[in-house]
Amino acid sequence: MKLWSKDKESLKQVTDFTTGKDGEMDMYLAKFDVLGSLAHIRMLQSINLLTADELKVLSAELKEMYNRIESGDFSVEEGVEDIHSQVELELTKKLGETGKKIHSGRSRNDQVLVDIKLYLRFEIEQVVAEVKKVFDLLIAQSEKHKAHLLPGYTHFQLAMPSSFGLWFGAYAESLVDDVITLESAYRVTNKNPLGSAAGYGSSFPLNRALTTELLGFDDLNYNVVYAQMGRGKTERIVAGAFSNVAATLAKLSMDAVLFMNQNFAFIRFPDELTTGSSIMPHKKNPDVFELVRARCNQLLALPNDIAMLTANLPSGYHRDMQLLKEKLFPAIQSLKDCLRMIHLMLSNIEVKENLLSDDKYRFLFSVEEVNKLVLAGMPFRDAYKKVGLDIEQGKYHPATTVNHTHEGSIGNLQNDRIGAMMDAAIDKFQFAKTETAIRKLLG
Repeated sequence: MKLWSKDKESLKQVTDFTTGKDGEMDMYLAKFDVLGSLAHIRMLQSINLLTADELKVLSAELKEMYNRIESGDFSVEEGVEDIHSQVELELTKKLGETGKKIHSGRSRNDQVLVDIKLYLRFEIEQVVAEVKKVFDLLIAQSEKHKAHLLPGYTHFQLAMPSSFGLWFGAYAESLVDDVITLESAYRVTNKNPLGSAAGYGSSFPLNRALTTELLGFDDLNYNVVYAQMGRGKTERIVAGAFSNVAATLAKLSMDAVLFMNQNFAFIRFPDELTTGSSIMPHKKNPDVFELVRARCNQLLALPNDIAMLTANLPSGYHRDMQLLKEKLFPAIQSLKDCLRMIHLMLSNIEVKENLLSDDKYRFLFSVEEVNKLVLAGMPFRDAYKKVGLDIEQGKYHPATTVNHTHEGSIGNLQNDRIGAMMDAAIDKFQFAKTETAIRKLLG
């Protein structure tokens, strides 16, 4: 079934090629297509394109369909082009002529636009929830291990003392900035394109403000041409925000792979969270972190992949945009999987204590020795030269304690302030507003 069919069918090869993976990808959009339709028919009834009785029976069928989707008892049938066609087909089978009226005043163009916006809005909320779980764990681990020192490196050479408190806390604060970019992407996403039709509006007196309210959007995409131009742009912006989260996870994973190495031996994990070798019985491989690193590096390429699909398109709809779903939708699931696996691993991490008592780390304290001389009145450059000469002459015997008290340092992590920043960033989303609107629409 094709919504655009007249008296001739396309050659099967053409249909197969143009449909591609849409049946699979559209299952991500299924419940959101139903939500968009529920709002649309409410609007149609308000402008007298549906009767009250027609609205009642259509709403009942759509809500039943929504429940089937939620329970996994729904699919796009063989030979049906997409989710929009499947929904309309089922309504027409059940309700006859009334089912055919659901498409009045809209195009598949704005239908898929609103589906994608609702889907991305939902997924951003899901990702933020997973990020918050990892963030809370990082803060907890930072506090738990704040007294445990760790070598710090620059140029991958021993530099200065760090701590596990700093290490965990650094990735927590990185996630704060990632959530800020997610909130910006959410604001772009949370605008209603429904009513733009094929990208040029409609001669029906559509009430776009009503569907905006019913679907819990913050505002409209007002200009109908821009609403269509937002396809691809919205996905690219959201992918960019997701890639920021991925970059944080990839860097953390790289650290973990190094820190598990026997030459570092800073951290370890229970055997059941590592993998073995087929010939080396001693191996405990960091496969989880390696795969998180790889998947997140793939996510870093996602904004560019989306840009390359849409970069040279003029205004208006083009079928190229169909492929955006294949790029973005599975990537979102991959990011959520990575967040969950990082949470699992960090929940079971064991850190090595008293690391810096090993003599190979003694040069980490050279700056501490310089600073002691400066605090005693020696000019910094003279103190630097003296400690350097002591190292060369074998006279360097540092104390292995640190006293860093300024904001954000080893002795003053400021985790409470970092937590407050995360809370403030999440509060800006106002997820409750959209959740209330959707519950009311389904009620």
